Amino acid sequence: MLRMRLKRAAERQVRKRHPWVFESSVKTQNRTGDAGELAVIYDRQDQFLAIGLYDPHSSIRIRILHAGQPVRIDHCWWEQKLLRSIRLRHEVLQPDTTGLRWIYGENDGWPGLVLDGYGKTLVVKLYTTAWFAYLKELQTLFQRHLQCDRIVLRLSRNIQSLPTPDPAWTDGATLLGQAPQGAVIFEESGIRMCADVLRGQKTGFFLDQRNNRCRVGLIAHGKSILNLFSFSGGFALHAARGGAASVTNVDISPHALDECQSNWNLNAGLPGFRQCHLRNIQADVFAWLEHHANTYDIVIIDPPSLARRQADRDGALKAYHNLARAGQRLTRPDGILLCCSCSAHVSREDFIDVIQKATRLPFRIHQVTGHAVDHPCNVPELNYLKAVYLSAHPHWK
Repeated sequence: MLRMRLKRAAERQVRKRHPWVFESSVKTQNRTGDAGELAVIYDRQDQFLAIGLYDPHSSIRIRILHAGQPVRIDHCWWEQKLLRSIRLRHEVLQPDTTGLRWIYGENDGWPGLVLDGYGKTLVVKLYTTAWFAYLKELQTLFQRHLQCDRIVLRLSRNIQSLPTPDPAWTDGATLLGQAPQGAVIFEESGIRMCADVLRGQKTGFFLDQRNNRCRVGLIAHGKSILNLFSFSGGFALHAARGGAASVTNVDISPHALDECQSNWNLNAGLPGFRQCHLRNIQADVFAWLEHHANTYDIVIIDPPSLARRQADRDGALKAYHNLARAGQRLTRPDGILLCCSCSAHVSREDFIDVIQKATRLPFRIHQVTGHAVDHPCNVPELNYLKAVYLSAHPHWK
């Protein structure tokens, strides 16, 4: 076995169940390791501390699978781990919702691996080459317990150029079943949506905002909606089904707006869609806000990550401040402003603070939400999604 010992501070972090051991934290190891090898970590008393996946290509040298008492990592162990993740999703398992996250990386004890489902299509996304050693075994387990017809592989940018055990394992490869011809259709609370599982961002769709999209649908009746950074229009779809009078989507990407229209067409027969006026605008949101003066009942601001690195944090906070101020200007006095952040390097506290400073009375923060229930957050560094609802109504809920 690959045997490791850590520096004192890193050992304390592992005891606290932190899932990462960085290269700089390794004190000794008995030999050179290969990607995907199981690395056993021993403490200063030469007692078992943890076991994890070794990754020589990453600054995160070990991704912890288990800490505490020794365990045997075998097929049965992987199967029980998967079944536990599935059981935790029962709250989402509804007949009218077929798009959900089955495995959320470190938060579910699968460090560096995400598994999303879109109907009968599964998308497994890897953030470390360590998982390649287990991919065939996991594929069998995924097919057995999730009854899928197709499994698609997605690779994060940082590992796409690294060698793989199978040359066919490239980003967008179909591991099981027939490769999809175009977007995959799934349902969210009865609304049909498209996911570009081969080339789309993340695994093809942003499932983490499900709860907030549903909430907007509940308060949209008779309202005019401005949906900034619309992507494929998820908020707009829920608003229309909820009886919104009009929806305006604004995004810089023509491809995203094409997806907005495709998703809208998929649901044209649902109540609310025929009565709701849809407008799609291709524009840079920041520039568009400078020249736009119309007001709306509900303004949604859900930009992409503005702080991909810690060095981007200050610039992101400034951008969030400007967006919130512009958003309030476009929100009617009796309306609702929803400001979101998916930047992990901006904390919940800092985001709330900047939104409070950017907006003026009588608007107040009435609610702050986060990830959907199939995105549990047990690792602080991965608790990225914040959604702040503001209103002038003192009793709005």
